[in-house]
Amino acid sequence: MKKITLVVSMVLFTLFGAFAQIEKPVTWAYSAKKISSTEAVLYIKATIDDRWHIYSQNVKDGGPVKTTFTFAPSKDFSLIGKTIEPKAITKYESTFKMNVSYFEKSVIFQQKVKLNKGATTIKGKVEFMVCNDKQCLPPEEVEFSVPVK
Repeated sequence: MKKITLVVSMVLFTLFGAFAQIEKPVTWAYSAKKISSTEAVLYIKATIDDRWHIYSQNVKDGGPVKTTFTFAPSKDFSLIGKTIEPKAITKYESTFKMNVSYFEKSVIFQQKVKLNKGATTIKGKVEFMVCNDKQCLPPEEVEFSVPVK
């Protein structure tokens, strides 16, 4: 009897494992463009699967985790201003009981930098949360490295 129970349990775990998928509804891409010999713009693009959305950098406290960019300190560059984003969709979400701003399909964030040398690599991380109309995934942090030539 113990062997049958063990075999049935193993088969069930195998079946459930086959159907369980780690959802990754957001992919990130990075690039940089020099706009002068001492300045560049970083482009940080999120491509978002259908029916999912990520939140703006400007979400008020008490709501979802807002998108946040952190850049690793370096003597090779300095940030000029804050990371900018396009106009977001703003709607009331009953989950958070407030108006929230978010992006669907894709969004490109931009960060202007002052270069202290001709070529460098800008490293950092983006923290974000992704939701659809049924669920929110736990906040995620993704590291990036963008060469500037």
